[in-house]
Amino acid sequence: MFDAKTNTSDEAVCPVHAPSDHPKVKPARIGVLVANLGTPDNYDYWSMRRYLNEFLSDRRVIDYSPWLWQPLLQLIILTKRPFSSGEAYKSIWNHDEGESPLMTITKKQTAKIKAQMQETYGDDVVVDFCMRYGNPSTKSKVRAMIEAGCQKILFFPLYPHYAGATSATANDEFFRILMKEKWQPTVRTVPAYYERADYIEALAQSIEAAYAKAEKRPEILVCSYHGVPQRYLMEGDPYHCQCQKTTRLLKERLGWDDTQIITTFQSKFGPEEWLQPYTVEEVARLAEKGKTNIAVCAPAFSADCIETLEEINEEIFESFEEAGGHDFLYIPCLNDDDAHITALCNTIDDNLKGWV
Repeated sequence: MFDAKTNTSDEAVCPVHAPSDHPKVKPARIGVLVANLGTPDNYDYWSMRRYLNEFLSDRRVIDYSPWLWQPLLQLIILTKRPFSSGEAYKSIWNHDEGESPLMTITKKQTAKIKAQMQETYGDDVVVDFCMRYGNPSTKSKVRAMIEAGCQKILFFPLYPHYAGATSATANDEFFRILMKEKWQPTVRTVPAYYERADYIEALAQSIEAAYAKAEKRPEILVCSYHGVPQRYLMEGDPYHCQCQKTTRLLKERLGWDDTQIITTFQSKFGPEEWLQPYTVEEVARLAEKGKTNIAVCAPAFSADCIETLEEINEEIFESFEEAGGHDFLYIPCLNDDDAHITALCNTIDDNLKGWV
């Protein structure tokens, strides 16, 4: 185990030969910083505008020329979209806690991960979370970890699948912040975990539990992944292939055939072609073909958020219903389910090897 036991207080003085005015050095620890996409601070116009501006200005998310994109974003999109997005967030908002469901769930996930890390490693490992957009910022949490004495940081984007617009931009922000540190910690980033047996097992168990509670067994399971432009696949982004593999591994674990499970993509934005089939169109086709009892899950999301609680449960459900569908079962994301937390902690343990 990484040994910080020789230090008996929160701060340890440098070696005895150091001058008396030498800055004190914290006892050495390891940080585990989990990161999710982000959330607005509230659903009012200005909170939404700040959040959407940060998100939609990220060149990893929208890679059009800023000379063309920024005028469109600032003058048109950000004058209208904060209103509609704010209404969507309001419909799912955790009013009791004054925060979005993504924030609530991420806090719960972090608390459970922290408890398990504490049990395994004691005080030598510090666990916290940050958001790529909004608060708490990556910058604030990296700074806090360094101030707590973390000389090594494991950075864990909570995306099962790698994509430039998710994992890569989270890593970009993490490394940008490290550029400003006088004493940079040693760092590692956690790779995508879409094919880990424990992650697939957690998905399978959640689906089996939902099917067991359903009044009628769904005829087909739609695995709806967040979409990206088709162009990204052609440019080398592995996201599409990783999503397809997750569905295949899930199908094999469940013991199903190809007629019982399909892969689709949601959340299309902008004029260009995105990965297909589009979930909102595919559920309508299923209903038109007589598949009027379906289930939908979202394996690419580690926590329920606006795209699952609002888009799937409202827009996608309405498309299915309008096409003649009757029974629509949304299977929640893995969130802070114990099997999911075990998979995440196992992933952390594997990536801490050699450090602890």
